[in-house]
Amino acid sequence: MAALKYSRQREAIKSYLMSTEAHPTADTIYLHVKKEFPNISLATIYRNLNLLTDIGEAIKITLPGSADRFDGVVTPHNHFFCTSCGKIINLDFNIEELEEMNKTAAQNFDGKIESSNITFYGKCSDCISKLCN
Repeated sequence: MAALKYSRQREAIKSYLMSTEAHPTADTIYLHVKKEFPNISLATIYRNLNLLTDIGEAIKITLPGSADRFDGVVTPHNHFFCTSCGKIINLDFNIEELEEMNKTAAQNFDGKIESSNITFYGKCSDCISKLCN
């Protein structure tokens, strides 16, 4: 594989992903990066997000009925999706627990599981407190 040419725009996208826990959409990233690069296109954002995902420097989170979201945290972790407000929260499990889940899944699968990504669904504490008030 050829060496990847440095891109200030790609670096700005990656930097923004690393600075937020909000799991932004490409549109949100575009609005943020456009402040620094006024001539950047949404197509450039998508192209770079796909590249960052392909090379393992970002994670794409695909949820039913929702725009793809992106995460700059690439270490193994899972997510919680609030079905009320749409917030995504990182869930940090003990790595041994994740490996154990993968082993359990592998016992029911004729192949090799190399990784997993589990998304839990429910209501976040902010939405629950709004319902109770």
